[in-house]
Amino acid sequence: MLSLRQYHFVIYLCVLLFIVEFYFFGNAAQFAMAHVGVFIFLTLRTLNIPSRKRMKLLMIFTYFALLFCQLSFASQIGFGEIRFINLDKLFNVVSLAFPFVIERFFIVNKYASFYFPSIQEISTFSFNELHGGIDKILAVVAGIKKTGSALSVDHLGEIAADLPRHNSFRYINDGTLTGDYFMAARESMDDPNIYIVISNTGSAASELISVFTRKQYNHASLSFDADLKTIVSYNGGDRIYPPGLNPEMIEFFHRKPDASILVYRLEATREQKEKILDRIREINENGSAYNILGLVLKYSYKSNILFCSQFVYKMLECAGLQYFVKEDTDVRPMDFVELDTYRKLRFAYEIRFSPETADAGHTSV
Repeated sequence: MLSLRQYHFVIYLCVLLFIVEFYFFGNAAQFAMAHVGVFIFLTLRTLNIPSRKRMKLLMIFTYFALLFCQLSFASQIGFGEIRFINLDKLFNVVSLAFPFVIERFFIVNKYASFYFPSIQEISTFSFNELHGGIDKILAVVAGIKKTGSALSVDHLGEIAADLPRHNSFRYINDGTLTGDYFMAARESMDDPNIYIVISNTGSAASELISVFTRKQYNHASLSFDADLKTIVSYNGGDRIYPPGLNPEMIEFFHRKPDASILVYRLEATREQKEKILDRIREINENGSAYNILGLVLKYSYKSNILFCSQFVYKMLECAGLQYFVKEDTDVRPMDFVELDTYRKLRFAYEIRFSPETADAGHTSV
């Protein structure tokens, strides 16, 4: 009999195979049925949420308008030719998630308090209420604009072109951390802290993740020293190394004009830091891969197949330094800050990149 974990893995694998089948073999009718199915599912779910009737009508109308656009787009795609990277079909597959993104705007971000007012309510609006309503609408518009940017053809094309480099079922990275790295890490053992680095890089993957997390910072790293000379994490390798456990440089984080880094220090003994370094050495020797499927499926096929925040949490856990309890596959970068109930972290400094160069300015306390 399958365990709950195995059952979830089977379900996730079926969903993945469904998506792959749609991309390579889907036709116009199948895409249309899928879009309609998502519309019906979310409409039924909307009818059961504890919200105002006018809010529900607004959500259903939004889903219907999106469905109309999806069906119109699907009808224009040529399905006869199958290419390895077909951006039109890729966009159609990705667009299946758009209604869920809209639902997140309304529900998770608590926009459900926005509704169409009655004539009586309009007559009693104060200036402050009107101003607040405008601010809320502008916030929604800004969010939709950001989502559109993250889901642009250029971003999706960059992500699609990078996918063949990844493998979530076997190790493809080993030995990218050199002897010089481990020597530098050893030299920092007298520092009574380990450093958690949360970054807003502006990479295509980071921007796409932000659509679903609704967080500005979507990458997490570890460093043994305050100057970030030993910063390390799981990443895509920046087309230099295979995706997996890799060293990082400050320049790696400067992908957009307003990119920034938050550095926090966490008290750690020499023994605890050595435990983490030994575990990193073990991963470096045995092999690793970036858990790109885990971002969606919340599952790791092998112990060394991780994503960035999952890696940071597991390293803290192995040294007894974790300060909140959560499934490692469910940990997100901002959890290290937001779930710090007992105030174990201390803010060290912030790095803000200038728009023109990769030079960084530090703000510390």
